[in-house]
Amino acid sequence: MNEPRPPKDPIPGRLNVLLGMLSIAVALALLWFASHTDSWPLRLVAAVLFSFAGNTIFSLLHESVHGIFHPHRAVNEGFGRLTAAFFPTALGFQRICHLGHHQRNRSDAELFDYVRTDDSKLLKYFQWYGILTGLYWTLSPFACLAYLIYPRLFEWPLFRGRDSAVAQQTGADAMLSGFENANTTKIRLEILLTLAIQVAIFVLLDLSLVGWIVCYAAFGFNWSSLQYADHAWSERDVRDGAWNLKVNRLVQAVFLNYHHHLAHHQHPGVPWIHLSKYVDPAAARPSFLMIYLKMWLGPRPYPREAEG
Repeated sequence: MNEPRPPKDPIPGRLNVLLGMLSIAVALALLWFASHTDSWPLRLVAAVLFSFAGNTIFSLLHESVHGIFHPHRAVNEGFGRLTAAFFPTALGFQRICHLGHHQRNRSDAELFDYVRTDDSKLLKYFQWYGILTGLYWTLSPFACLAYLIYPRLFEWPLFRGRDSAVAQQTGADAMLSGFENANTTKIRLEILLTLAIQVAIFVLLDLSLVGWIVCYAAFGFNWSSLQYADHAWSERDVRDGAWNLKVNRLVQAVFLNYHHHLAHHQHPGVPWIHLSKYVDPAAARPSFLMIYLKMWLGPRPYPREAEG
């Protein structure tokens, strides 16, 4: 799936391990604090900070998915499973979904930013604002649990049928097709590992349900805010259909250059630390905030149909 990585773009394996351990330590400390403080303002501050630490962890998971977290495969996969547990998801599950996204980017299966005449507007708007409000994040943990309990659920006509609006309009059919030849046992074991890690964290840190929910709600909202802003209304091209978004440099650093999303889609085998070199200064670079605020106005009518 990944293109060969040029020798000039080596994987920063040691740095990634350091960042992984540091961001996990920060996330754990913030979870503990949010669970043990009686002050709601301080709990909310901890949750906001957790949302950014969680995005660093996710960005490292993203590197593992592409096999560019560490040059040694065992380390890459091991840290991939560890970082996946903090989402929470599973490495194999995330890899199928994300690499599938690279194959169908800006296709009809992922055209969430436009409303076509044959679309269900209710479903389209529910999906769109689900992305913006963070409900989109909940799909991964719940889908992992469903796959752990009953993998054949992913074959149901509701999610795979050609006549199902849910299957076709949400892209579920295309996404779940990647699980047809998946190593079910391996993915389920990874999901069990994630579940075990989450339970261990909860017990060993004596977390409260309120503290955990507040932190992960903030993370889900923060994470979801970027997950389609880097594609919304971009060119309909599998490789070039993304944006290199302008954002505060500190935020860009915390997200490990995730906002350089066009560069990533054009060069998926390049580690995050080198992506800036692949950002074309002559190309359009809208600000993240501009795209994000426009998204709250809702999906737009599909241009070709509007012109007709």
